[in-house]
Amino acid sequence: MMTATEQRQRLRAILNGDQCKSPASVFDGLSARIAQSVGYELGILAGSVASNTTLAAPDLIVLTLTEFADQVRRIQRASELSLIVDADHGYGNALNVMRTVEECEHAGVSCLSIEDTELPAPFGASGERFISIAEGVGKMKAALAARRDPSLVIAGRTSAIRGEGIEGAVARLKAYAQAGVDCVFVVGLESLDQLAAIRAATQLPVIIGSAPATITREQFAANGGRVLLQGHQPTAAVVKTLTEVYTHLISGGAPAELKSKIATAEQMDAATRVADYKGWQKAFLR
Repeated sequence: MMTATEQRQRLRAILNGDQCKSPASVFDGLSARIAQSVGYELGILAGSVASNTTLAAPDLIVLTLTEFADQVRRIQRASELSLIVDADHGYGNALNVMRTVEECEHAGVSCLSIEDTELPAPFGASGERFISIAEGVGKMKAALAARRDPSLVIAGRTSAIRGEGIEGAVARLKAYAQAGVDCVFVVGLESLDQLAAIRAATQLPVIIGSAPATITREQFAANGGRVLLQGHQPTAAVVKTLTEVYTHLISGGAPAELKSKIATAEQMDAATRVADYKGWQKAFLR
């Protein structure tokens, strides 16, 4: 198994390279292991996905840091993915950000993003609201100060394009870059020109959370894009398949008729490392 530092170094090599890669959206140990088995090197646990799958709740910042870190540990125990995590606003102020970094680093993440959205949303608020740049810089500096392994990647994240336009987003990302973050994470990108504006303000690698499908991976790469998220379809696929399977069974359908929807016994054995456990039973049980 790779160590956490080796996983972080692999991510840093990607960020410092010249290609744009996508992580697998994972939500537990099993999904992470399957993603690794088909060839993924990178994984991402989004705050929304963690809330959906851990609490069956929407992404309204009701998940706690402890619950989030525990899920990260389960993922890291089961796979060697270089895991990027969406740590939201750091679960509070700058001091909470320090605790978030400590817990996520101990859990084995390769990268965590801290965003500047005002979270949770104030009572009666509508739309996204953002903390000041000064408060955002304080959070980034706190995250860097809390890091123990220098290979851990700290990403300064903003979705301010949607609320303040590209000028506001660039000002924020430039300030976070000057604070010392390792890369910037932008959500809501609308054009290649916007990415070029971000790249002109900072030469740091860019993680792209969302962008038009008309922009090619090669264009992202040429403008500093190193990681491109592709959404969280695996979680939605699980919800759809479970609904279909449960509906089929409760309606009187035969289990045998589900063959096309379910994994084979061999696939289940591979995903749960049955061969390894049998070997350990033989070697160690007396």
